[in-house]
Amino acid sequence: MTQSLGSRAVRTAGRPDPGAADELGLTIYDVARDLRRDIDAVRLVLPIEGASDAEASRGRLLAQLDEHLLPRLRELSSPAIVVVAGSTGAGKSTLYNSLLAEEVSEAGVLRPTTRQPVLAFNPADEEVVQKGPATDASRVVYHAGVPRGTALLDAPDLDSFLSENRTTAQQLLEAADLWLFVTTASRYGDALPWQALARATERGASVAMVLNRVPKETLTTVRGDLLQRLRDHGMTDVPLFVVPDVGPHEGLLEPATVAPIRRWLTLLAGPERSRAVVVRTLKGALGALPAWVTALADAVDRQAEAAHRLRGAVEAERADAVALARDGVAAGVAAGAAVEARWREVSGSAKVDRVKVKNDTVRSTRRGGRRREEALRTLRADVEAAATRTLAAAGARAHERLRAVLTGPGSHDGGIAVVPDAEERAAAQERAATTGVRAWSGAAAGAVDALGAEAPERVAAAVKAFGPHGLGTLLLAAAAGSDDAGRLLARVLGDVPEAAVARLREDLADRAAAVVDGELDAVLTLLDSPTLADDAASGLRVRLAELRRLT
Repeated sequence: MTQSLGSRAVRTAGRPDPGAADELGLTIYDVARDLRRDIDAVRLVLPIEGASDAEASRGRLLAQLDEHLLPRLRELSSPAIVVVAGSTGAGKSTLYNSLLAEEVSEAGVLRPTTRQPVLAFNPADEEVVQKGPATDASRVVYHAGVPRGTALLDAPDLDSFLSENRTTAQQLLEAADLWLFVTTASRYGDALPWQALARATERGASVAMVLNRVPKETLTTVRGDLLQRLRDHGMTDVPLFVVPDVGPHEGLLEPATVAPIRRWLTLLAGPERSRAVVVRTLKGALGALPAWVTALADAVDRQAEAAHRLRGAVEAERADAVALARDGVAAGVAAGAAVEARWREVSGSAKVDRVKVKNDTVRSTRRGGRRREEALRTLRADVEAAATRTLAAAGARAHERLRAVLTGPGSHDGGIAVVPDAEERAAAQERAATTGVRAWSGAAAGAVDALGAEAPERVAAAVKAFGPHGLGTLLLAAAAGSDDAGRLLARVLGDVPEAAVARLREDLADRAAAVVDGELDAVLTLLDSPTLADDAASGLRVRLAELRRLT
């Protein structure tokens, strides 16, 4: 009697089972839930030694908590799930159907194909069945052939050609309370069975093994060899069932062939006995957690230590990188050839440098001043563009130096993960340089006003000769390193503008240093992630202490 789930919906899991208090304690659910949250928050972002293994372990921990521990701790009274698992062609589905004495799970189909798992409960257990990972992934049926208090789950092949089948099989193994692993006389020596059994042992799961299709003439030898292998792997308590090879056949195995397995399942049946299986597996899984969590916490600490070393390496570059950027501006290289070419042009066309100076005061008409001011606007644009290139180049040099420090010979482990994207940084350098130069250029107006307060008559005459904007342009060009602009200022104002030019040059050097700081800070921002903090593993270690106290 097989009944599809249909309208008989599986109940949603509720609060932790009150009956669990005596055996496990209700607070374990809370600790496991908090542990899951902390494990999920772990980010092993630095590719240092051991990080990939730790990330794989983290994934297994999350799977164990999501697929088995948390659902089980929420509801212990739900039937114990026995998953029938194994490799391709091991005869799992045939064995599964034979245990139920009915074709419930499709067997003997062509492979590879997508197979939906089948999860069978006894109809009398319907009221205590809880919704969870196994029910979500499976076709649920109710069948009287399932011993009460247990559920039989036919999982896809662990080595299926289809990745979706392999993924589902692994998820269902995590959700199970007991693994009934099926292999054959010809394949029990393969790596897959032992990898799966090692994983079960690692998480503290209860395991039994079925050796299927064993020729009668070699049964004793094969059984003895497999028992020795189990002992060698520390699995002396694993029940072993041997199913003789019955030759080519279709349909179900004879009842007598699977009778030992059915008797064993019946021994597990009943609310109290199946609950003992659940609790035993839960305790095994909980007992295995501290070692896993300790290893993950240690990996997080190693990430923090690596981040600390990388921060030190980045900070060690700051002084030299900033000094190099400032020295370049101080040396007057910002103006460059483009500014020199523009100066020759405005000198020839607008004759900006052909002004008369009498009694230390420049002489000009207002009309001539407006003409010169207009001509100097093109010079201002070239000075700003040259200064922008200078600042962006300082940032680019800093970025390349950081890349060498973080990824070159002798660099610390993990540095490659915090090297910012070159294109993103180039865009950021351009933005920072443009913004900085715009502010620097805007400061020229204040410099002109300050000069007027210092030498009112001479500066007023210079403003008449070049316009306020034009005089500011001459100050900026001189600060950027234009000797021509500097000589013209000295001719019309003497030593009056020297301090203003020096301040503007210092201001530009500060802005170049700020662009360089931005490159270093971009790396430090990545390293200042909470996942790389010195105390990043503290949450895991708190949960670890709670686990050890409660288990």
